[in-house]
Amino acid sequence: MKRDDIRNALLCVLVATLAVAGPAMADGGDPEDEIEFDVARIFFELNNTDGDLGIHAEIDGGPWKILEIEGPNDYQKMKIALKSNMRKQGLSELRFESAEPTFDELDPRVFFRRFPEGEWEISGVTIDGLEMESDSTVTHLVPAPPVNLAVNGMLVPLDCDEGPRPVVGDPVDLTWDAVTLSHPDLGRTNEPIEVESYEVALENEETGLLMDFVLPGDTTALRLPEGLFESGDQIKVGVLVREVSGNRTGTESCFEVR
Repeated sequence: MKRDDIRNALLCVLVATLAVAGPAMADGGDPEDEIEFDVARIFFELNNTDGDLGIHAEIDGGPWKILEIEGPNDYQKMKIALKSNMRKQGLSELRFESAEPTFDELDPRVFFRRFPEGEWEISGVTIDGLEMESDSTVTHLVPAPPVNLAVNGMLVPLDCDEGPRPVVGDPVDLTWDAVTLSHPDLGRTNEPIEVESYEVALENEETGLLMDFVLPGDTTALRLPEGLFESGDQIKVGVLVREVSGNRTGTESCFEVR
């Protein structure tokens, strides 16, 4: 084979190689080079007492200068692009919750149509120009509310403005029924769920003191430390159940200390 023929053959091989590699390179390279977020979670929270729903997100990792959230079928829900010196500095953590209008203002069926089930993509660009991407599975499997919430064996009222409040002294024991199913009326109803954790929130209405206790998913009782309250204190209590998807449902009530 002549030298010119060899040169032409090598040129054809090179052109063919670039034609194959070109689109992959234009797409940003190997997807394995993308950086995952440390935390990327999108979920719903229901206040069953007040009757309202909201969408929440917990995102951590970076520092990033651009962040996008897309729902199923690549439908963009949100984009944040940092500017000026903030773009140089970058962000590394973001937590948000949406507005939570009551069911009279926003029917739950409309809410769930706005935020469909499926794989949601959280993506971003670091301050060094590298791509970040993680997925969060969004589901309409919202836990049923905790029921039979009692303090020292006495049921707390469903409405603190109407029902009598239990009056208790030390030690204070809180109990509630285990949640095993999704909500009976909202989202995907009456389906088995796996509880990740319970959270008990207490607020002393007299002093404004706030306390939180996070308990394993198989725990449905909590004894409060003695001497925590004084006689006459008005205490708000809430129990929040969190399903493994992140979806949460809370119920609120109250009691008094003698």
